[in-house]
Amino acid sequence: MSKRPADESRAPGAFAEAIQGFLNELALERNLSANTRAAYRRDLDECAAFLVGRRRSSWQSVTPADVAAWVQTLGARRRAITSVARKISALRMFSRHLVKERVRDTDFTVLLQAPRPARRLPGSLTEKEVDLLLASPSGGDAASLRDRAILELFYSSGLRVSELAALTLQQVDLEGGSVRVFGKGSKERLVPVGKRARDALATWIEAGRAAFVVPRTGSEVFLNRRGGGLTRVALWMIVQKHAKRAGIRGKVKPHALRHSFATHLLTGGADLRAIQEMLGHASIATTQIYTAVEPARLVDHHAKFHPRNRTASGATPQGRKTGRAKN
Repeated sequence: MSKRPADESRAPGAFAEAIQGFLNELALERNLSANTRAAYRRDLDECAAFLVGRRRSSWQSVTPADVAAWVQTLGARRRAITSVARKISALRMFSRHLVKERVRDTDFTVLLQAPRPARRLPGSLTEKEVDLLLASPSGGDAASLRDRAILELFYSSGLRVSELAALTLQQVDLEGGSVRVFGKGSKERLVPVGKRARDALATWIEAGRAAFVVPRTGSEVFLNRRGGGLTRVALWMIVQKHAKRAGIRGKVKPHALRHSFATHLLTGGADLRAIQEMLGHASIATTQIYTAVEPARLVDHHAKFHPRNRTASGATPQGRKTGRAKN
């Protein structure tokens, strides 16, 4: 039995045509990945199949009550909250697209409310664990030089694993101490690289990379032993290998170093907007989750700086003096 083409919708014709137009817009105007578009297609196909069961013939005939009924069935099937929220988000974007294209006069999702998933704090390593991890590749061979540069760069710049895998020599500015990366939606940003990471990166490029170069090697910074660029899976395995060697329990993913980067910057007093820029978050709301990671720091700052925490004698509740003389 032949497989259905990736760009072929399972929705009935009248529904499928509008879905395809929406996906084309996502590809051309928003530059969303094929995987994201495929997820939207599955969600919209599922909704269309439900609407056909309610005797709707096209998107023009759909009512807010129809989509509310669909969402209700998702809850009845015990779908994960995150899954339901994603489906509602896809449908909401699609409905606005239909209004913009004048397929419909009104947005049929205007009354929908997505369920709020429980807020999950990002996992991160302690500074001691990071030190142990970064010290793991201690040899002078090419693989050790490469792995050290990878780990240092992950922690120094908070790159996504896909960004590090795609990094080319042309994107690295060792003298200026930065790398130019292309994040989600191919958005370009300049990310600082600290001295230790810069030194490790320079050593790999100048003294180690040539050992893995073959005639067909491209300009990727990080190579495997066959001369090709490292994949995301290969990077994940490198991080895991050194985490295990360093004695760090549990699965340590590349994203844990990205989270550690942000958490440790915030703990050190970095501005949240600056962290947002370095991480490449489109919204500050995404970055704000890190403010919940270090509640003790927030309490300490409140106790230290809020004027009402100063006593009449000039001491803070922690016993720090403001410099006023005793009577």
